[in-house]
Amino acid sequence: MNTEKVAGKFDQVAGKIKQSVGEAVGDQKLANSGAAEQIKGVAKETWGNAKDTAAVVHDDNATKVAAQRDDLKYRAETSAHNLREKIVDTAHNAKDKVNQKLDEIKREHRS
Repeated sequence: MNTEKVAGKFDQVAGKIKQSVGEAVGDQKLANSGAAEQIKGVAKETWGNAKDTAAVVHDDNATKVAAQRDDLKYRAETSAHNLREKIVDTAHNAKDKVNQKLDEIKREHRS
């Protein structure tokens, strides 16, 4: 719970007391002041709730972004690995074909 929410609840309670006392003694100005203080408290509490919600959304988004970043990193590393494997396989295939051709040339030359 953040300070705005606590202050808002306090203002609401204090305002309710002022309003009740003002009404009990017939002091309309005090009763109105208490009602205004309650409204101020409601606004502070609501602002505190909005800040809490923004923090939750921010934290959730930060977690999602981190997870996406990790996923992208994993996918990039996997792609890089697969590409390296293809390059190495291609080099081996090229070597095998060249060696086959060289063997053919040796056989033809010996004949």
